[in-house]
Amino acid sequence: MPGGWQTRQAAPSAIVADVRILHIAWEYPPLVFGGLGRHVGALARAQARAGNDVVVITRAEGPASLSTTDGVRIIRVPRDGPAEEVNTENLLPWVDSLEDAMSNAVTSLAQSDWRPDVVHGHDWMVARTLSQAQRDFRIPVVATVPATEAGRHQGWVPNDLSKTIHRTEWWLAHQATRVIACSSHMRWEVCTLFEIPERVVSVIPNGIDLADWTTTPAERHRARQQFASDGPLVVFAGRLEWEKGVHTLLEATPAVAALTPGVRVVIAGRGGKADELERLADRLELGSTATFTGWLPENDLHALVAAADIAVVPSLYEPFGLVALEAAALGTPVVVARTGGLAEIAAGGRVAATFTAGDPVALAQTLRAAIADPVRTRRMVEQGALELERTYNWDHIAAMTVRTYESAVSSWDGSVVPPRTDESLRDGNLLTAAPPS
Repeated sequence: MPGGWQTRQAAPSAIVADVRILHIAWEYPPLVFGGLGRHVGALARAQARAGNDVVVITRAEGPASLSTTDGVRIIRVPRDGPAEEVNTENLLPWVDSLEDAMSNAVTSLAQSDWRPDVVHGHDWMVARTLSQAQRDFRIPVVATVPATEAGRHQGWVPNDLSKTIHRTEWWLAHQATRVIACSSHMRWEVCTLFEIPERVVSVIPNGIDLADWTTTPAERHRARQQFASDGPLVVFAGRLEWEKGVHTLLEATPAVAALTPGVRVVIAGRGGKADELERLADRLELGSTATFTGWLPENDLHALVAAADIAVVPSLYEPFGLVALEAAALGTPVVVARTGGLAEIAAGGRVAATFTAGDPVALAQTLRAAIADPVRTRRMVEQGALELERTYNWDHIAAMTVRTYESAVSSWDGSVVPPRTDESLRDGNLLTAAPPS
């Protein structure tokens, strides 16, 4: 074992130092498209801050580069092939060309003097690169599965693209010595879908850096005056996709407005369902009660959420629910769908009020109750602040992750997963059983 593990401290939150870690991720700050990029960036920085030797291989938008930021060495490689915007039609060849470039970077790194103790890959889009790293370095690999294709489609894979992603996720889960899931629900999902034992899956939540989530009174006041100067303000912030449940919020809005004078519902974000959702708002005749902002600069988005009376996360599928933690970090009461990782964040209603996912009647009732009882919602904010400090700080999460690396190193039998072939990609199971309550 590496020297850092030999001198490991007993404290459960202590991070082991002097471990050489290679992360492989298709996005990394400042090139961030969602929660995965922010997660890998914060995790790598926390590990480097603890004294570990951390290298990241990731994508470059421009030419290849090598840099060091916050103690993390970052190898950025451009995707092979012509520049093009990724979409559902070209996703698979786009990913293949990116993996070609990242796999070559792995092989080049293996020819240098630096050698990792463990390789950590993030999401199915780096599955082939992770396999290449294991063959080049002959060490155990750890895979984070942040979500699954079947889960996003409520247990099914509806087309050829989804089937290929699902099969790649299956292969990723089976090649890894240890798998990391962001919630107990996701551990159940991964084990059920990919037929792997629970003992190889570690539950490690996403984290949040409270220093990144601050606003000034003036910023909050401007947001309030712009969107809801004379009534309660309810905010959704996130991607406008079907699984995010924005349609449930819109369908709940008439019942909320009928009993809550002056309420405003603001939907901040962009996505493939934006036009469809705006048409739904028109059919429901919501008028000025509902506002779509589109994409907002980060400071404006933070100010909007901080100014809200309620931040709502109505997802149909949510492996974790980082946006709920972000709202809590801004001191805003949160209402979440009782699904996936959101139900765990809610902590039985102590941190967030909950409702049945996909049920606009239940959401309307929960929103009305939360708006009408500011004392209870303030208690939830206070409890949320405690949980953020205790459970979701990055030093704690980095320590848990390094302990998973230790488990992978101690249990690895030396076997190396062969390169991907059609035969190595299996369909696996679908979600036919009920998730844990």
